[in-house]
Amino acid sequence: MAQTDVILTVSDGTLMHCHTGRPTGAGPFPGLIVFQEAFGVNHHIRDVVDRFAREGYLAIAPELFHRSAPPGFEGAYANFIGVAPHLQALSPQGMEADIRASWEWLQRQPGLRPAAMACIGYCLGGRAAFLANSLLPFKAAVSYYGGRIAPELVTRAPSLSGPMLFFWGGLDKHIPAEQIAAVTSGLRQAGKPFVNVEVSDADHGFFCDERGSFNAPAARESWALTLAFLREKLA
Repeated sequence: MAQTDVILTVSDGTLMHCHTGRPTGAGPFPGLIVFQEAFGVNHHIRDVVDRFAREGYLAIAPELFHRSAPPGFEGAYANFIGVAPHLQALSPQGMEADIRASWEWLQRQPGLRPAAMACIGYCLGGRAAFLANSLLPFKAAVSYYGGRIAPELVTRAPSLSGPMLFFWGGLDKHIPAEQIAAVTSGLRQAGKPFVNVEVSDADHGFFCDERGSFNAPAARESWALTLAFLREKLA
């Protein structure tokens, strides 16, 4: 597995740093965009990219805060106030441009299976994965505790390309049950396939082993299901 950092020129002229991981061998490999939490493309997100690369995915994690934060920005988990300005600076148009730039970079890579594209995201990235799946022809998308999909993005459900896998924490106070219900209802009404998983004893951020809310059993189980879901949909 090889890891590198790349700089992409986005359609609005901005420069976006990304962490990438490439499996060992010639391929062909499926492509995967990994979307960050609210704390940047930090050590944890880079580790997730590397884990997927070891599983055979050509993966990229774009720095979604590149318009408001310096390259390599990492927010502290205990200082949400410090990342709030960057969250507020995000726009759907900017995120769409970043998604397209990441997709196009993957499509240019040797050894890629061009039609086998998926995306995954955590927290903020869970919302970005939903947005991406409504924008480009992904074969699958995974959203871990993605906030503000409802009401902001659920109207895009009819445009979703690939099946969705959702993970939610039953103890998560950041995403009320009504929002989750609105998301699943929106996909049902649009006739879109999805798998919905609530881990009753897990909190927001349960997959991140560098946060106090880390839940080891939930992380192991969700990782196994994520790999099985992607393997099935990208076959």
